[in-house]
Formats: sequence, structure tokens, C-alpha cells
Amino acid sequence: MKIEVLNKDGKSTGRSVELSDHFFGISPNDHCIYLDVKQYLANQRQGTHKTKEKSELSGSTRKLKRQKGTGGARAGSIKNPLFHGGARIFGPRPRNYGFKLNKKVKDLARRSALSYKATENKVIVLESLSMDTPKTKEYLALLKNLGIENQRSLLVLNKSDYNINKSASNLQKAVVSTKDSLNTYQIIKADSLILSEDCVSAFQ
Repeated sequence: MKIEVLNKDGKSTGRSVELSDHFFGISPNDHCIYLDVKQYLANQRQGTHKTKEKSELSGSTRKLKRQKGTGGARAGSIKNPLFHGGARIFGPRPRNYGFKLNKKVKDLARRSALSYKATENKVIVLESLSMDTPKTKEYLALLKNLGIENQRSLLVLNKSDYNINKSASNLQKAVVSTKDSLNTYQIIKADSLILSEDCVSAFQ
């Protein structure tokens, strides 16, 4: 599909680019998207949760009272999980929540997410963008010119740009990525997908 190229003022440059059907024109696979997003979110979890079990608590192990004859339930240790301040039964332990996902599944998921954005007309192609110094005000002005300042936006560059990354870092709904580090979760979460013109050429 063809899409016009806009400048940083949000106006047409008179040029248009062809979005590759290999990335933006496939029949989306929802299950692959689900698996890739699930893996991404699982990998973000630290998994450092920990509670102490009976063998890890400090405290005496002597029997609190005799076994029979008190009229109450038998008790063997102050570290009993049933007591206040006692241990946790089968408590959480540090673990890694990540899991393996085949490269072809991840690739299909990303292409499916891109195809969804293209189908919904939420793809914007911007002529090559550059900034001399990091300025959040300039990046916000760019989003306003494109009419998406109140939306979640994802700008995809061909190569990482320090000034652009720093300019967008203070904006809660603005994310900047490169075509090599692009992931399905970022694409799905964004309301608008902004592609630099050289990035589109790299996709081709």
C-alpha cells in the first residue's frame, strides 16, 4: 500500500512510499501476537519475591507444651506456620518467568502487529528527522503538528539517535525505537506508529 510522506510540520511533502506487503500486508496471526506479548511481559518480571519457610526462620525448636492433657491443639515449634510470626507454607521463591519462543513465531507476531496498524490507517511516514540538541518542546511540537500529542505514539528510526531519544524520554506516551529493537508489545500498545522515511526503505 502507498502512503504519503509528511514533514515535521505535519504537511505533505508531495512524495509517497510503498509499504512492503511482507511486513504490512499479511493476514495477522492473533495467537502469535499473544505469545510474543506474553513472553515480553514475562521477561520484564524480576522474579525476586521470597518469603521464609519453616527451616529458614530464627527461633527455638523446643516443644512449646506437652503433647496431651492441655485441652488445646498440639504444638511442636514456635515457627509453626499457623502461629502469628510463623513461617509461610510453600511460599514464593526467586524464579525466572521467561520462556523460549521460536524466532519464526516472533517474526510473524511483529509482522502481524505492523499489518494491523496499516489496516487501521495508523501508520505515519515522516521524512528524515534530526535534532541538534535534546529538546522535549521540539518533539512535543512535532507530535502536535501530526495531531497525535494526546495519543500513545511509537517512533521507529533506522538507527538510534541520542538527541531524539532524550527529547522523547520525558513524555509519558511517547516511545522511540529502532527497526532492529522493535517488538510486538510496543507496536500493539501504540495508538500511532511513526516511521522515518529511511526506516521504510530499510524495511523494503
